[in-house]
Amino acid sequence: MKKERILIVDDENDMRVFLSTLLETNGYIPIAVSDGSEGIRMARETRPKLIILDVMMPKMSGIQMYRELRVDEELKNIPIIMLSGIAKKTFFHSQRLLNSYDGQSIPEPEVYIEKPPEAEELLESTRELLNR
Repeated sequence: MKKERILIVDDENDMRVFLSTLLETNGYIPIAVSDGSEGIRMARETRPKLIILDVMMPKMSGIQMYRELRVDEELKNIPIIMLSGIAKKTFFHSQRLLNSYDGQSIPEPEVYIEKPPEAEELLESTRELLNR
């Protein structure tokens, strides 16, 4: 089995450690960074098969990073799991508002999981997205 690289972008060290450990023990190669700017750089550098992205972060938020990824021709097809303490309904509402404000049509993320994530739900979503 080929080990897939998964980029984790979260400003909380405990969450990065949890996600990295969970993914590594399940046969993936985690690459963890702490903010969106670093996340964009690492996505370009490592071409991960999947990105797990926190919404609320300093410097460049997950919302900004998500929108930047979705308009980048080289990165827009990487599946993304959004992971956040923000309610799913609130996040999707903010995306619709930003789309209408920007005049862009940014698609919704493939998966949105509220924190704290259940390990099995996260792994199941990861497997499903990687098997598409």
